[in-house]
Amino acid sequence: MNFKVPSRLRRLLVDSVELPQLKFPMAQPQSQPARRRVPTRPVPQRLTEILWFGRNPGDLRMVEYVPPGVKAPMPLVVVLHGCHQNAEDFDRASGWSALARQHGFAVLYAEQKASNNPNLCFNWFRPSLVTRDRGELGSVREMIDFSRKVHDIDDSRIFIMGLSAGGALAAALLATYPELFAAGAIIGGLPFGAARDAMAALDVMKRGSNRPAEKWGELVREVSPEVTRYPAISIWHGDADEVVSFANAEASVAQWLAARGRPRTKGRLRLFEGGERREWRDDYGHMILELVTLTDFGHGLPVGQVVEGWEPANDTERFILPAAISAPEELVKSWKLAH
Repeated sequence: MNFKVPSRLRRLLVDSVELPQLKFPMAQPQSQPARRRVPTRPVPQRLTEILWFGRNPGDLRMVEYVPPGVKAPMPLVVVLHGCHQNAEDFDRASGWSALARQHGFAVLYAEQKASNNPNLCFNWFRPSLVTRDRGELGSVREMIDFSRKVHDIDDSRIFIMGLSAGGALAAALLATYPELFAAGAIIGGLPFGAARDAMAALDVMKRGSNRPAEKWGELVREVSPEVTRYPAISIWHGDADEVVSFANAEASVAQWLAARGRPRTKGRLRLFEGGERREWRDDYGHMILELVTLTDFGHGLPVGQVVEGWEPANDTERFILPAAISAPEELVKSWKLAH
């Protein structure tokens, strides 16, 4: 088969075929340091970098925002950026920390380093880095556990959202640690296990995959064979996405329905200005899966309306796009984070 990789896609991943060897830190002490002794460094927009949070097998950076004055145990939202992005720019453009301050929940950003991937993509396509407690998955899990120990986090209200490569990594975390999350959102991303190397990732990003639904579901069940419940999954995708094919959103729907052992139906359709939403519910009427399709929308995070004449200021903002609705604001509502 003669497949020509578009230059834009090649820039996203092809430089990642050969990566430097990851450095694994020495084992952490058994005792957890007191909160006041946690090494931190302030960064712009009210975010704080956590310099030590435990084992970091994927060598990622941890940045957080914890709103002041919250008395009760607070929810936690984990945010994973896309390629060519960083935590600070993503937070400023998406508004997550502003929403957290308004509604009283904590935000945790895992950030990729150029030493792991020159394009700052999470390595969702490398099996060794998306295996339980190893690689980048292990780092994000350590960050979450750190937040749970140091802050007053409600363990029943931990959520995750990822964009593009971050969406694919979010899918891996939701599949591998389903008991950890109440719900998650995969935005412009891919199903868990869609590729096992960089070139296969480029192919599936462009075309999707013809894998049967049951095979998609098996990938999830194999990594969490003793799961008692799955988190609610929200899948967002533009039907004009030329970076990650919309076929990947459909594959994600098939994967999570099959993982739950539910038949593939069309779901309950609701239209809104600028797109449509399909919902699948369990026997008790609880939403277990939704697909939000944005009409004539490309590759990026939908953030609602922006000022007329707005132009992206950096690589991060190229993938933060105006839309009829805002994904962060809608997720705050559906996850019941709003006061």
